Amino acid sequence: MVRTRFAPSPTGYLHIGGARTALFNWLFARNRGGKFILRIEDTDVERSTQESVKAILDGMKWLNLDWDEGPFFQSQRMDRYSYFAEKLLNEGKAYYCYCTPEELQERRERALKEGKKPTYDRRCRDLKEPIVDRKPVIRFKAPLDGETIVDDIVKGRVIFKNEELDDLIIIRSDGFPTYNFAVVIDDVDMNITHVIRGDDHLNNTPRQIQIYKALDFPIPIFAHVPMILGSDKTRLSKRHGATSVMAYKEMGYISDALVNYLVRLGWSYGDQEIFSREEMIKKFSLENIGKSPAVFNPEKLLWLNAHYIKEMEPSKLAELAREFFIEKGYSLPEETKFEKILCSLRQRGRTLVEIADMADFYFTSEFNYDEQGIKKIFNEQTKKSLKEIREKLSKVNELLEPDFEIIVRKTAEELKLKVSEVAQSLRLAITGKTVSPGLFEIIEVIGINETIRRIDRAINYMDKV
Repeated sequence: MVRTRFAPSPTGYLHIGGARTALFNWLFARNRGGKFILRIEDTDVERSTQESVKAILDGMKWLNLDWDEGPFFQSQRMDRYSYFAEKLLNEGKAYYCYCTPEELQERRERALKEGKKPTYDRRCRDLKEPIVDRKPVIRFKAPLDGETIVDDIVKGRVIFKNEELDDLIIIRSDGFPTYNFAVVIDDVDMNITHVIRGDDHLNNTPRQIQIYKALDFPIPIFAHVPMILGSDKTRLSKRHGATSVMAYKEMGYISDALVNYLVRLGWSYGDQEIFSREEMIKKFSLENIGKSPAVFNPEKLLWLNAHYIKEMEPSKLAELAREFFIEKGYSLPEETKFEKILCSLRQRGRTLVEIADMADFYFTSEFNYDEQGIKKIFNEQTKKSLKEIREKLSKVNELLEPDFEIIVRKTAEELKLKVSEVAQSLRLAITGKTVSPGLFEIIEVIGINETIRRIDRAINYMDKV
């Protein structure tokens, strides 16, 4: 059975790159009918926090990347790392190193001055007796010659000369394992068959393969995914915009839109851009992951998010948008009316935040009028048109869309105005804006009486100025 894993370090939020890695692992497991495991790599005690663990789990849940097993925590598996470190020591495949950090730094600086590679010089590799009053680390006894080959699904065959790989530390002096050691033990214990991760880990892979071999463990299949770059082709960072997954939730993005965008960052299926979850699972393959870095394009994500908002079921849109309207202090109407408000705005709103920002005129009549609109639209003729429309609206109890169109057109004919001039003055009167949803849609929500009140307010405003 295929078993993949996502193994973030809880030293911050779930970022875009990590989310894409999680998504690729999740999709591959779902595509093959396998299992997706979540592991928290929290052996960096100083930097790991519970807040970060929560942020990662919240991000995964928001993206609907459900895991089958876990979350497992490395900090709860210390006995396993100690066991296998002792096994390597007993078999002569690891050794205690007593070199101090100061000594190591001095040797690195000397090697650099001499034009040599600043790797560990293996000084303690064949040490017979311990050095007293020094707390040692445990180093892996790496092969001194030959090659370590990584057969990678994305990168192809990558060959590393063993002479260029030093004896890495597997257990620190404080007893905690290093990344390259712990990840091997974890992946074996959790029966991981495929390791899908960013290609910034590619240089770690030959070291890990050597440990797999030393412990006679089966080696998983590797797929190293190219990094995500910003628009300037440098590694994606905060200067390119938000990198936290949950920041996109707060900005009013739809999780399905972000997932759809992430899957296309480095993976393709013909020219198709928009995928349902079911399509992603059915069509995903590691072979279709590109070899070149993907460039994060905020505008394309925004376009995709707008598409999802436009296509979403009104009830689902209302469920997701509700919190953004409440944050603005709006008192929400009953569900059907709220859905009508959202449907009237979603053609222009690209995020849920934008939609909430655009909706103010639905919830208050005490809005300011657009200054440019006042100069361009409000005049004596449009004041007359507003009075005529007010008079006609006051004579109806129920307004249907065809009746409303007749009222607007008839008013334009009577005053020898263009229909657009009448409509624009009415729009400014009842919304304060020059751009808005359809006039009838707005009146249908706020009602005839409120429409008349707003027309009166606009006429009074014009009288004063």
